[in-house]
Amino acid sequence: MKRKQLKFWFLLLTFGAIFAACEGPAGKDGANGADGADGLNGADGASGNATCMSCHAGETKSNIEAQFAMSGHDAGKAVGYSDYGPHCSKCHSHQGFVQLATLGTVGSINNPTAWECSTCHGLHKTMEAVDYALRLSDPVTSMANEAITLDMDGNSNLCANCHQSRKTYPMVDEGETHYMVPKHFGPHHGPQANILYGTGLAEITGDVAYPEDGSAKHLDQASCTGCHMADYDTDNTQGGHSFIPSQKACNDCHGTTDSDFEHNGARADFEVKLVNLRDELIRLGLVTGNDTDGYHAVEEASFPILQAQATFNWIALNEDSSHGAHNPVYINAILMNSIKAMEAEATPAP
Repeated sequence: MKRKQLKFWFLLLTFGAIFAACEGPAGKDGANGADGADGLNGADGASGNATCMSCHAGETKSNIEAQFAMSGHDAGKAVGYSDYGPHCSKCHSHQGFVQLATLGTVGSINNPTAWECSTCHGLHKTMEAVDYALRLSDPVTSMANEAITLDMDGNSNLCANCHQSRKTYPMVDEGETHYMVPKHFGPHHGPQANILYGTGLAEITGDVAYPEDGSAKHLDQASCTGCHMADYDTDNTQGGHSFIPSQKACNDCHGTTDSDFEHNGARADFEVKLVNLRDELIRLGLVTGNDTDGYHAVEEASFPILQAQATFNWIALNEDSSHGAHNPVYINAILMNSIKAMEAEATPAP
């Protein structure tokens, strides 16, 4: 009897489970409830074109183009040097620099043209307009000495790719005393990055100490863009994309009210010393010329190494064109020690 009862309850539970697993048809939807209150409107986002228009707006772009028309980069006077090959066209033409920046090497340029907006500016790395779409911004290996890296602090590194020495100061092998001054002697026409960085000149031994790190720390407080591309000064037509040094930027940094970049007579002092060095080199026969036609180094001739080094320094400081401003302490030491060393050199026999 007990076994029959167990079997009965087992069958009952089994059928119950089967019927429970089968879901019946859904009933009709109930009536819709009342609509809830609307939420608050979200804040408007930034315009998708806002960052683009900070540079590409019609008036802004026109102003930049007008400023650029005043710069030496726009003049295109040096484009002809591109005919001498890739080693020149990479900086002396729009096409060459773009190739350098994008490919790392430069091929032949058939129709070189002057620099333009897209020479320096390519595609943005970010879309927040914080990189100015500069084609190059990494530290630059010195052409004169590959062991030296010129780091001009971010955006100014773009300038250093071209505005640097191509050659180092004269050196000779041990036991040699004279240096054969070659054709096209000097660091090339734009050694600004080297001088600003405090490297590349012949540090002739003398009474004036050179800064330990080669720099007067001007680079720590100023930069290529900080001085040459400060907010455009409409009264003096300086700064911005004219690349003309901004007197206002200098005054703001130094707390002065100069109107001639003189800064406590530093510029006049530099000019006097540079002329003194030139005159000593004329006396020694390394430099020739006059005030009307200009002065230049005597080339393809052999001179004592110390004299050749002092001549290289004179050429570099002329080509720098900053009148001592790029690195005052370093430049002053170079000039003072070069002058003193040349004063001690005997005038060559006729």
